[in-house]
Amino acid sequence: MTPKIVKVAIFYDGGFFWHVNNYYHYIHNRKSPVSITGLHHYVRNQISSLENVDVKYTRIVDAHYFRGRMPAVEAQNRNRLYADRVFEDVLMREGVITHFLPVTPKGEKGVDVWLSLDCYEMAVQKKYDVVVLIASDSDYIPLVKKLNTLGTRVMVLGWDFDFVDNYGNKQVTVTSAGLIDNATYPISMHSEIEELNSRNEEEANLLFIAKDLAGYDDLKPAGSTMTPYGPTTLLNEDVMSNYIVQLHNGYGFIATETPGKNLFFHYSQLENCDFAELVVGDKVDYKLAMNDKGEFAVEINRVS
Repeated sequence: MTPKIVKVAIFYDGGFFWHVNNYYHYIHNRKSPVSITGLHHYVRNQISSLENVDVKYTRIVDAHYFRGRMPAVEAQNRNRLYADRVFEDVLMREGVITHFLPVTPKGEKGVDVWLSLDCYEMAVQKKYDVVVLIASDSDYIPLVKKLNTLGTRVMVLGWDFDFVDNYGNKQVTVTSAGLIDNATYPISMHSEIEELNSRNEEEANLLFIAKDLAGYDDLKPAGSTMTPYGPTTLLNEDVMSNYIVQLHNGYGFIATETPGKNLFFHYSQLENCDFAELVVGDKVDYKLAMNDKGEFAVEINRVS
């Protein structure tokens, strides 16, 4: 008797996956982005093993990517169009269907709701056996619980990592414990990748793009050869406001009330937007810090 095909659908929280991709590309010692092809290959093999079905009967029948996206004119003005197209080309080649919501001045809003509604509706209609959720937010717990009522198994691919940025601040990403607890097949990918690397480096490498792949440098939110050095001291807790007067490769300058004095800032201190979204003239809130190079801006938020 021929085994029944195990129907798998993958749903990406695009903002989260972009964050993970940047971590491996620019922070982790791998210095290479995650491969969509490799990730899908990994998913099929994992589900094949967990469901006790030959991998040839484990099929990804749908893959969907949800994210906020700014209007084309604004993206072009912010030099973002080409970078977006490069990544969308990667998704298109792998058969991943993209879903975009307009980005507001306050950032991405409603992506988690849209993903959840579409995922549940498609799971009801297409009767997926396994839904793979690439996300970390606790907002997806109701979706996982609803999928459980359908008898659909849920695999959550989560990442936990932290690093110290150029200013000595610790940046932390953690997958919701509730999301993990409600999943049928929770996988901590940060640990899984390290374990794979220790067992079989070639197998682990399949999860990543070759470092010299043309075009992938354009996916970086903001590259820079200019970074702050030395210990950093926050001068006070006062929030200041002014306008960006210069933007360069990963850094820029903010006007001050002192004539002729502009304040340096580094992309790593942006809190509510990507560097690629900024344009000269944007108003920002920030705090003032100092290192051995002088004063500079930290904890920067673009004002809507």
